[in-house]
Amino acid sequence: MNTQQIDGSNFLRPELCSLSKVMTSSRLQTLLVAGDSDIDWAQFQADVKALQRTLISSPLQRWALCFDDSYLFAVAFFALSHAGKDIVLPGNHQPSALEELVDHFEAILHDKLDSMPLEAHQLPLPLDKPDFHAADIEIKPLNLRNVTLTLFTSGSSGMPKAITKSLETIDAEICHLEQVWGDLLRGASVVSTVSHQHIYGLLFRVLWPLCAGRPFSRQDCRYPEQVMLAANPDTVLISSPALLKRLDAEPASASFRAIFSSGGPLSLDVAHRVETIFRQLPVEVFGSTETGGIGYRQQQTAETPWKRFDVIDIALNVDGCLRLRSPYIESEDWYHTSDLCQCLGENHFIVKGRSDRVVKVEEKRISLAEVERHLCHLEWVEEAVVLPLADTKRLVIATVITLNQEGQQKLAQLGRGPFWLAVRQGLRQWVEPVGIPRRFRVVDEIPQNSQGKHQVNELKQLFDE
Repeated sequence: MNTQQIDGSNFLRPELCSLSKVMTSSRLQTLLVAGDSDIDWAQFQADVKALQRTLISSPLQRWALCFDDSYLFAVAFFALSHAGKDIVLPGNHQPSALEELVDHFEAILHDKLDSMPLEAHQLPLPLDKPDFHAADIEIKPLNLRNVTLTLFTSGSSGMPKAITKSLETIDAEICHLEQVWGDLLRGASVVSTVSHQHIYGLLFRVLWPLCAGRPFSRQDCRYPEQVMLAANPDTVLISSPALLKRLDAEPASASFRAIFSSGGPLSLDVAHRVETIFRQLPVEVFGSTETGGIGYRQQQTAETPWKRFDVIDIALNVDGCLRLRSPYIESEDWYHTSDLCQCLGENHFIVKGRSDRVVKVEEKRISLAEVERHLCHLEWVEEAVVLPLADTKRLVIATVITLNQEGQQKLAQLGRGPFWLAVRQGLRQWVEPVGIPRRFRVVDEIPQNSQGKHQVNELKQLFDE
């Protein structure tokens, strides 16, 4: 099989427009912006100016963006930036989720047909009555340090945590992404299965393409069938494990220019299934909302290490967790992550799990990630998530699993109790008794958000039922 290898060190940095000068750049007016609706650069500039004029007249400062349409999102993002407003990106648009974050914003820009279910001031797009005098507005380069962007962690383990960044750090990451992969992606358009409301989708789906002059799709590819139809040598796929694992293993008639995956761990089996389908391994990007990108790899084997981005310094702290200095983080000090790692020289590292996923059961330290890994090595298990549950007397380990076809047949043959005894017996050669899950649920699909992150609260509810 002819596997495409993507090594960022081989690429020279092409010309790139900084976020500060996107709106003032002298681009061809016919340059395509939204590839799936033929919207060009002239229309984008006009739409941004019209909304900017409206926003300038508003005394409200903190605006939440809630969009399904990536083009309207981009219009709102740049209009707010040039109007001197603060941008807030809720992780999702569900009423209860927004209600939790309402203290973080004063107004909402959105593309919902119905009004958002909040009392905050709302402005839907597209504008009903665009200001035809907006073309007279003089747009100046942005001072990126003065434009703030608030994102939120996924909330998979509790209340979402607000992370505030300046556009200066976002711009630094875009510049380096183009340096690493710009030549490879030259002339390509972008389709995505992930939301622009999170840092990965924001960068890879919208802002990086805009800075590089690459068209991007307005709407998500929500289903595997849409991904297969979008495959084209002049198209880049921005995706996550949540969708890639749902692809059938039949080879596609065409490949993508490149496939990126982030937002959660991609199993070796899924990585190789993608290789079978599209004749290339996906490029995995490792990072977080707080840190931005840290490293990348193409997973040849389960031991394939990550390569750090060249502008980032990495080391381990006394607990064995990765620490880094990065231009993508506001502080110049070392930032300490909760990722247990092993450094292989100066440029590569292996991720061994999360330190905050080590729990004490009967005075023994149990790595939940290790138990998950051994569960997934069992012949019947396709995917597993291990979590601690607070029992009336002590902490117990539980797991939610999905089964492969052989596992489903074994469950039907043995019945629930004997099957689980067989699973526990299979774990005993690796996991000490207190670390073996005492409770389990078999599901068709493990709950995840659009970024491929497990929803811990939903998983715990499975044991309350």
